[in-house]
Amino acid sequence: EVQLVESGGGLVQPGGSLRLSCAASGFTFTDYAMRWVRQAPGKGVEWVSSISSKDYRTYYADSVKGRFTISRDDAKNTVYLQMNSLKPEDTAVYYCAKDNIWGQGTQVTVSS
Repeated sequence: EVQLVESGGGLVQPGGSLRLSCAASGFTFTDYAMRWVRQAPGKGVEWVSSISSKDYRTYYADSVKGRFTISRDDAKNTVYLQMNSLKPEDTAVYYCAKDNIWGQGTQVTVSS
């Protein structure tokens, strides 16, 4: 059974940083690209970032480019999202995803 468990969310002031983690199990992690998506209150799902398998190519939404960094540790079956210079509009539930399978999400709130 595929499982994705996110952690690392919380309340942070504008300009602050958070690092999200997603622990994966139930599949061969090294064979799959992984991505982060988010959903803000009352809004649709927004793709945030992706990282390929094998060559670790990274891709970002324009809204987070230059502020967020996606990475993966294949030895730990974990994907990360380092979020810097956070803005109130980054407030959302963040999910990691493999294909159409999502984790339970972790809340990120950016507020003073």
